[in-house]
Amino acid sequence: MAGVEKPYRVYRGGRVKGRVPLERPPERSARRDGRQPAKPKIRRPRRRWSWKRRILVAVLALFVLFVIWAVAGYLAFRSGVTSANKRLPASVPPVLVKQGGLILTKPTTILLLGLDHANNDQRVNDFHSDSIMLLHTDPSRHRVVYLSIPRDLRVAIPGHGEQKINAAFQFGGAALAIQAIEGLTGHTLDVNHVMFVDFASFKQVIDAVGGIDINVPEPILSNPFDCPYDTKRCPTWKGWRFAKGKQHMDGRRAEIYSRIRENQLNPADSDITRGERQQAVIRAVEAKLLSFSIFFKLPFSGGDYVKALTTDLSAWQFVQLGWVLKRAPAARALHCRLGGSGDPNGSSDIIGGQENIAVIGMVTGQSAAQPPPPGSGPFGPGCVVGDKALPRR
Repeated sequence: MAGVEKPYRVYRGGRVKGRVPLERPPERSARRDGRQPAKPKIRRPRRRWSWKRRILVAVLALFVLFVIWAVAGYLAFRSGVTSANKRLPASVPPVLVKQGGLILTKPTTILLLGLDHANNDQRVNDFHSDSIMLLHTDPSRHRVVYLSIPRDLRVAIPGHGEQKINAAFQFGGAALAIQAIEGLTGHTLDVNHVMFVDFASFKQVIDAVGGIDINVPEPILSNPFDCPYDTKRCPTWKGWRFAKGKQHMDGRRAEIYSRIRENQLNPADSDITRGERQQAVIRAVEAKLLSFSIFFKLPFSGGDYVKALTTDLSAWQFVQLGWVLKRAPAARALHCRLGGSGDPNGSSDIIGGQENIAVIGMVTGQSAAQPPPPGSGPFGPGCVVGDKALPRR
């Protein structure tokens, strides 16, 4: 009888004797059109992003921002380079030697001409090239060479005979200067590109990059020029002073430093050292332009960095050159100069000799760098490794 249901009911809150009925969901009433109503959607709780996913999304967002910023900076920079290309005389491109490859992969020689048109003396309208330097790059060996050419060095100028090399720019512009320099090097260093640097406008570039750091090799008291005081004080003013050592310079200070023609504290100071000061300023600006901090300023002031330049280099070639210079360690850069001896006839010309041929071999890597030999005088040719001033013996 245990498995048989009893024939009676339980009242007063009890239940009918028998099995416990299962609860069934109420049947949905059919819609008037005869279709069954849609089942309710079950909302699942959203999962929180993991840290890996958040980091990945952040990295992708930064990459996209980087690309957009780089493109905007490049376009601003290209606009300034286009203006610099338009300033180049039409006579220059035909005399440049095509290198047959990219600056990234092929050795390149660039002629840098520093022009100083801001001198408040008799030479204010004299368009000589005050600083002449060849920049030679060798990407395969991560090697960069700066070759200084004294502006008083006597060379053969086509159509004008033996003259100071800086006169070539006055006689026939940059085209004739290129031909004279290539003849001087025996066409071992053919010029692939040219760049004019106007020191009068260069101070704006220096201010745009936030100033530069210069290591002044010795104390300087310049000859009086561009007196910063009133007419009462200027007659007793001695000149511009620069202490020895590393110091930060704004555009105005760097311009003054590059234009000093005479150091009253060192009688041995000459136009050679003036050229070295100008080249130090150029190298300092170059280093600043290659710094990562400039990248953030490119979209706003990319065109300002080339306002002082006149060149045939395109924006893409500038990018290649920047990468080559960035990869070449500054401590291994070679700093060379041509030179010679003073003119026995008493002129200010520098007479070159066989030593200059040896220096060109050092520039091209055919021989090891050697400083000016002892007894070569203040204009002795030679090379040094690293950012150091060439000794004057």
